[in-house]
This record gives sequence, C-alpha cells and structure tokens, in this order.
Amino acid sequence: MLLTTIGFSKKSLRDFTAALQHHKVERVIDTRLQNTSQLAGYAKKDDLAYVLELLHIDYLHELSLAPTEELLKAIKQKEIPWAEFEKTFVDLLAERKVEATMNEWLGDKVPCFMCSEEKPHHCHRKLVVEYLKDFDSRIEIVHL
Repeated sequence: MLLTTIGFSKKSLRDFTAALQHHKVERVIDTRLQNTSQLAGYAKKDDLAYVLELLHIDYLHELSLAPTEELLKAIKQKEIPWAEFEKTFVDLLAERKVEATMNEWLGDKVPCFMCSEEKPHHCHRKLVVEYLKDFDSRIEIVHL
C-alpha cells in the first residue's frame, strides 16, 4: 500500500499537480490545522478542492492528523526542539487513535498526505505516515 506525502510551499500549482498525477494520487488528505489562510495561495481549502476536482482527485481535510494550535505555535516559535514536537505529536496521534479510522479516509484510493512544509524532514505529515506504517507493514512511504 503506497502512502505519499507532499508539501505545497515553494511549489507552483503546475509542479504540485504534476507530482500528484505522476504518482497516480487519487485522494489528497490535508493534514493542516488551518487551511483557509490567504497566505496558502492555491492551497486554500476551497481553491485546492476545486483544482483537485478538475483532476478527479478527492480532497479530504482531516483535523485528527493535525497538531494542536499550542503545539504548532511552540515549534514555529522555536519554544520546543523538534524531538519534543515529534514525541508530543506521535503521542497525540495515539491518543486520538487515528489508526482506528485509517481505512475510512484511505479507502481504496492512492492517498497523499499534504501540509505546507516544503520538505518532510521536520514536518508532521512524515510523522503521520510513519505512525500509520507501524500499524500496517505493507505501507510504503514516498515523499513527493
């Protein structure tokens, strides 16, 4: 089972959609806490959902996969190191039991977990897919 991830920062709409199409993504799962900011450009919730609809790609905003407002603020303002963010966020995923609803939002589609970070290295979307892989060893992760 292939799980892909993508960040939209520093990507043109053309590059973003081309990456999704190249990897035959059928559902984008938005893991952002906030998805309506003007700063998001083409990745604003309604605009992104429309573009994806034109490409026959489902769009799902899944708040259970987003960090809390407090945790997000702490990492952005460098109040906590990455290792603390990582542990706290993974504990939050476990507390929310996201693995129990994994099949509901994955379905039989090729999913792509999306957030704003350009690269997955210090991004919660990477933590989400790694957490899910712990529950299904068939999962293969590809960061677009």
